[in-house]
Amino acid sequence: MDGILNINKPRGITSFDVVARVRRLTGEKRVGHAGTLDPEASGVLPVCLGKGTRIVEFLVDTTKAYRAQIELGVTTDTGDASGKITRQEDPSKISRGRLESKLDSFCGTIEQIPPMYSAVKYRGKRLYQLARAGIEIERKSRPVIVHSLKLAGWQPPVATVEVICGKGTYIRSLAHDLGKALGCGATLNSLSRLRCGIFDIKDSVSLDHLDSACRHGYWQSFVYPVDTVLIDWDAIIVDDEASQLLRNGRPVFSRSGYNDKKGGRPYRSYCRAYTLDGSFLGVLRFNLERNEWQPEKVFA
Repeated sequence: MDGILNINKPRGITSFDVVARVRRLTGEKRVGHAGTLDPEASGVLPVCLGKGTRIVEFLVDTTKAYRAQIELGVTTDTGDASGKITRQEDPSKISRGRLESKLDSFCGTIEQIPPMYSAVKYRGKRLYQLARAGIEIERKSRPVIVHSLKLAGWQPPVATVEVICGKGTYIRSLAHDLGKALGCGATLNSLSRLRCGIFDIKDSVSLDHLDSACRHGYWQSFVYPVDTVLIDWDAIIVDDEASQLLRNGRPVFSRSGYNDKKGGRPYRSYCRAYTLDGSFLGVLRFNLERNEWQPEKVFA
């Protein structure tokens, strides 16, 4: 079975735990997730099966949406409610208006330092492994994109925010930086991923539901085709001759080029390719200098 499952990860288990359970339930050997969720976070976790594991990189690059509860006045060593409290301040003077103003300042391209309790690697080890050993290292900031950051609820000292962001954004770091900007500290109380690319939490399946579906033989109905995650890309149809060339790893010439309507520059580096009978052939990358499509990932 090749494709993607939209799993609703429960709080309290790791993303790897989800992968292991899906592998056990479905009997599929090649299983991987796209976009790690912290153990204390819940929500959408795309799990790829079979050849679907080959498009993980494109899923990781997609936009994601979260709902987070941030408690002002409390700072922990992990950045979330699972850690030890390292500082407490009085947040009573923080008004809704001031909070919303600070939230606005975090929209756009911002610099963010990954938390110590994260999966980022340092000299071959995960940061969270070093953190658990009591080691803290200096981390370099990195640019991330926050498309939208809105206040969805305010019950002092807890703010519920909804975030739409690009890859590599740490909501725990966002909570920490917000508390620092407000001068009272803050920590992430809870986090739920509402969307990852095209996958929405409203359409997700719980592990218990998947368990039942596997026992009754209809779990395949939850599997999305591999090309579903690329649905917003342009698509081309190739004839039998070009299809064979691509299957053999050879490029095909683009007779019409691949230009946008405004400036004559490449509009998109990748596209979906289909055979004449409508079968998904793979992912192609456009070479502007040679005016040809090169096979990036062939699935047929």
